[in-house]
Amino acid sequence: MSTSSGRMRRLLALVRKESFQAIRDPSSILIAFVLPLILLFLFGYGVSLDTTRTRIGLVTEEMTPLTQDLSASFQASRYFDVAISRDRRLFEEDLVLGKLRGIVVIPADFTTRYTAGNRPDIQVIVDGSEPNTANFVQNYAQGTVANWERQRQADVASHSPAISVEQRFWFNPELTSRNFLVPGSIAIVMTLVGTLLTSLVVAREWERGTMEAMMATPVTAVELLAGKILPYFLLGLTSMTLCVLLAVFLFGVPFRGSVAALYALSAAFLIPALGQGLLISTATKNQFLASQLALISAFLPAFLLSGFLFEINSMPTVIQWITFIVPARYLIPSLQTVFLAGDIWPMFLQAIGVMLTIGAIMFVLAARSTRKRIG
Repeated sequence: MSTSSGRMRRLLALVRKESFQAIRDPSSILIAFVLPLILLFLFGYGVSLDTTRTRIGLVTEEMTPLTQDLSASFQASRYFDVAISRDRRLFEEDLVLGKLRGIVVIPADFTTRYTAGNRPDIQVIVDGSEPNTANFVQNYAQGTVANWERQRQADVASHSPAISVEQRFWFNPELTSRNFLVPGSIAIVMTLVGTLLTSLVVAREWERGTMEAMMATPVTAVELLAGKILPYFLLGLTSMTLCVLLAVFLFGVPFRGSVAALYALSAAFLIPALGQGLLISTATKNQFLASQLALISAFLPAFLLSGFLFEINSMPTVIQWITFIVPARYLIPSLQTVFLAGDIWPMFLQAIGVMLTIGAIMFVLAARSTRKRIG
């Protein structure tokens, strides 16, 4: 029997043994299929960055046709749920309690100043404890007033041509946060399946002593790592496929790219994810420590430092440099592009190259840590 055929037989035997072990292990099925479904439903239904129908209080200190017209513009806005009063003091307590996100005050001299050609002031009071919502209320209140003023000027000077602005939002016309949260959550799921599951399974074998028994066989460290990786590589792709089907057919996320690009990116991402899991397990040889390190070094960076929820450009410079070694930084924008924009292969090839490089480094470190010796 040749050396190459003997290696292939040993590798297939290891893959078969690991596959049966994964199927018999309830925790593997839980992490690979149940936990991804929970996360996907959480991000698909429970998490939303859409700030529509924000509740505000509108104070009109004078009742004139002009202020009533402006008030109607606020009420007609799809971004605001408006409560109206003549006295701002009635809204101050609701703003403190969080029942209102802002107060817009149309002052008593609004009509006088506007008809005199002066620019009247409109006061916007917002709850600064939530900066994003506060900025939203401020910007859209200014936008509502500006639209109202342009409409009045167009009505008054209808004989002169008016300049109209037509907005177009590429790739996500509805501005629905679900359309980029769900593809990003698939990368978080693959991080859990790749890193957490692999680190737990291999660490469990160290704890039970079966790893030492395998090391006493003629298999090499490379064959041992490959036998451990292949079943969970396929398991990760299967979990990803399930998440994509749910994203498209249940959550209605558009899929404009190709299946080839999807699987190429996912396969490239699983290499560093699985390599990191192997490295953690060989370094700790303990399930508890392996799970903690996997969550700290893989899940949290993928969640916080990948651009999934927070813009990388808004992070401190030092943190931005750290994000370059986070594989999810390259997968998440690529997945969002595949779903929403289509195939942009120059971007994909660059991301695949970086992820494979990080994965190669992880596997070299894991191979060095996994020595063919007992102890």
